[in-house]
Amino acid sequence: MTLSELAVSPSSDILLHRQDDLVTICLNRPDKLNALTAEMSRDFLRLIRELGDEPATSVIILTGSGRAFCVGGDLSLEETFTALTFQRELELFAETVQAILSCPKPIICQLNGDAIGWGATIALYCDIIIASDRARLGDPHVNVGLSTGDGASVIWPQLAGYARAKQFLLTGELMSATDAERYGLINEAVVADKVGDRVKALASLIASKPPLAVAMTKASVNIPLKALVSTSMDTYIAYELATQQHPDHLAAVNEFLNSRKK
Repeated sequence: MTLSELAVSPSSDILLHRQDDLVTICLNRPDKLNALTAEMSRDFLRLIRELGDEPATSVIILTGSGRAFCVGGDLSLEETFTALTFQRELELFAETVQAILSCPKPIICQLNGDAIGWGATIALYCDIIIASDRARLGDPHVNVGLSTGDGASVIWPQLAGYARAKQFLLTGELMSATDAERYGLINEAVVADKVGDRVKALASLIASKPPLAVAMTKASVNIPLKALVSTSMDTYIAYELATQQHPDHLAAVNEFLNSRKK
C-alpha cells in the first residue's frame, strides 16, 4: 500500500491528513480501541519510513480515532499465531521502534486516549508526547503471562527511572496522564479539548526551524537510545517468545477469549 492509497482510502485502518507541511497519522479502528493488526503494523512502519524521506513533510503527528489512542496488538487474533508469526510480529515492532528513532522528521504523539502495551510503547518512543488529561498509560504484559518484548523494557526506565518503571511493568497497573507527566514519561497532560491546539502549536513552531538542524538535533539526542535498543532487542524478543509458549500465557489468552464469547 502506497502513501497515496493510505491517504485517500476512507475505509483504511490508518488515515492520513496533511495540513501544509504537517502530516497526521491517525490509527482508525475505534471499535477495537485502535488495537493493531499485523497489516496495520506493517502499514504504520512503511508510513514512518516514507514520510521521513518526504521533503514536503516537516513534522509528523500521531494520534488515534475514538476514545483510545491504541491498546496494543489485537489479542483476539492470537488464536492464529504460531511461534514463527509471533516472532515476526516482535521483529516488526523492533523495526518500528528503530524507524521512529531514525526518522529525520520529529514525531509528536497527540495522545487522545488510553495507550496500553504496544500502544504505550509507540507513544513513548515519539519525540514529544502531549496527552489528554483523561488518558491512561500502562503496559500489562505480565497480566497475560508475557514478558514485555516490544521495546517497553528499554524506554520506560529511560524516561521514568528504573524504580518507577519496574513498579508499573511488574504490576501491569495503568497510570493517569497527569501522573505520567509527573514521572517524566510524557511532556504535558492538558485538558482534553485543548490537546489538538497544543500539538499544532508545537508542530508549527518546530516546522518553522531549519529542517536540517532539526533532523540532526533529533539524531544526536537519539544516539544513545538507538544503541541501547539495538543491543537489547534480541534478548527482550527472546524472553517474550519464551513466555508466549508458556502455559501461563496460553491460559490467560483462553480466559480472555472466553470472556468475549459470553
